[in-house]
Amino acid sequence: MILQSEVPTRTLVTGATGFVGRALLSSARDLTWRAAVRSVPGGMEAEVACVGDIDEKTDWNGALADVDCVVHLAAHVHVMNPSAQDARDFERINVLGTERLARAAAKVGVKRFIYLSSIKVNGEKTEAHPFRADDPPAPKDEYGRSKLNAERLLAAIEAGGDMRVAVIRPPLVYGPSVRGNFKRLLALVNSGLPLPLGSVRNKRSLVSVWNLCDLIGCLVRRAEPASGVFLVADDELLSTAELVRRMALLMHRRPRLLALPPPFLNLLGKLTGRGAEVRRLCDSLVLDTAPTRERLGWTPPLPTDAGLERTVSWYLGQLSA
Repeated sequence: MILQSEVPTRTLVTGATGFVGRALLSSARDLTWRAAVRSVPGGMEAEVACVGDIDEKTDWNGALADVDCVVHLAAHVHVMNPSAQDARDFERINVLGTERLARAAAKVGVKRFIYLSSIKVNGEKTEAHPFRADDPPAPKDEYGRSKLNAERLLAAIEAGGDMRVAVIRPPLVYGPSVRGNFKRLLALVNSGLPLPLGSVRNKRSLVSVWNLCDLIGCLVRRAEPASGVFLVADDELLSTAELVRRMALLMHRRPRLLALPPPFLNLLGKLTGRGAEVRRLCDSLVLDTAPTRERLGWTPPLPTDAGLERTVSWYLGQLSA
């Protein structure tokens, strides 16, 4: 068991082979990591503990030995059209699996638990003001609700013991190995096809994987464990149209943007069964990260343009590989 004023000596990270996990291990080499994995992967530099599937039955005893901090990244991730099995996995992995790990960590004396949640706990779009950490939760889908339920269980575990829990709610995370809508947008811009987004004047918070990992590292390195909810984003807000322009510039392509009104785009989305995807392209989603910066003395180290440049470079490299 460690004192509140000590920096962790060994940190267990789940989801270590995933998009954020790999970036975290490679960007914070000064920290001592133990990677919780299903099976031993190739090329893993960190110490490894095989735990199998993460759910309500996972045995964490060996993985947590001599660990004084946990970074929990593993999750059943958001999908556009979730199935009944996805709904069961959100509950089994994101909720019950998180509870199982947190209770095991608290039992062995872990003092800090850092949980990667999602801004979807707050909702899908902002209107009157940016999302804040203390806003009433308003998740709109099963994934968002699973993250909220996990946060509530973690709060109850924290209240009953000495382990401090820091919850991070990021917006869309981009960087090498990004998937989903961001990768599809990269492909569309690179194709040179005209995109009907020229009239979209929304504002979106994004966060590069490097800035997200820097915040996680900040929370791990703090002399005193942090507690509470922390929103994270890059410094700059971008409209979808501006994001397309910057991607095109980095790809040395001319941005081809058609000016179709967002209401018409939303109608097209409904008619084609892609309403949720179109709404994400047209709606605003802005995070108020000032409390995170003030409480932790932290600022995002990487400018948005630099993060986009690295991501586009990775994407183009994948095409030529």
